[in-house]
Amino acid sequence: MTGPNERIEHMTDDHPVRFSVNYPDRDLNRLTTAFRILTVIPIAIVLASIGGSPGGDWGDGSGSTVIAVGGTGLLFLPPLLMIVFRQKYPRWWFDWNLELLRFTNRVGVYVALMDDRYPSTDEHQSVDLEVAYPDAKQGLNRWLPLVKWLLAIPHYIVLAILYLGVFFAVIGAWFAILFTGRFPRGLFDYVEGVIRWHNRVVGYAFILVTDQYPPFRLS
Repeated sequence: MTGPNERIEHMTDDHPVRFSVNYPDRDLNRLTTAFRILTVIPIAIVLASIGGSPGGDWGDGSGSTVIAVGGTGLLFLPPLLMIVFRQKYPRWWFDWNLELLRFTNRVGVYVALMDDRYPSTDEHQSVDLEVAYPDAKQGLNRWLPLVKWLLAIPHYIVLAILYLGVFFAVIGAWFAILFTGRFPRGLFDYVEGVIRWHNRVVGYAFILVTDQYPPFRLS
């Protein structure tokens, strides 16, 4: 069930990459929380086998998504070439990137203790990630994909700092869940905001679905 904050986010946010996690307003499983680093191993192996990783990076250790140039992982080079030379973004490439990104986020949310349900390979569960399918001819600059990864450098730096905060926030939440059963709402909103920011940078610089520069904000 979508909470009030998530509904407001979807109604007011016009960014083409929209992300939210339903806050678990209930007692979380203390046992699986205590051993989350072990319980995540099977699904992490599945994710890694198709090119994603909840603890992977963009090459600089600042994120949680593996970018592949083709074959497995998020497709980057094939869409780039199609946008530059044909002004097309094949729908099945878009769908692959979106579903893999959703799966990666579900695993990441589980690792971050934001949900105690085991990550599904196909059901959305508590994670809502929506990405608008781009009109490559009318809505995307055909040459911008060549430099988007470079233009996003300020975001890499900021996200590296924010993810350090996420590390300590999750540790604090781990203790809170063990003692109270609840993920503190303030910490939850912070972690959710960083992941949202991360997904918008991925959408802009790596899966190339939008030319709208990611905002420097958590909300």
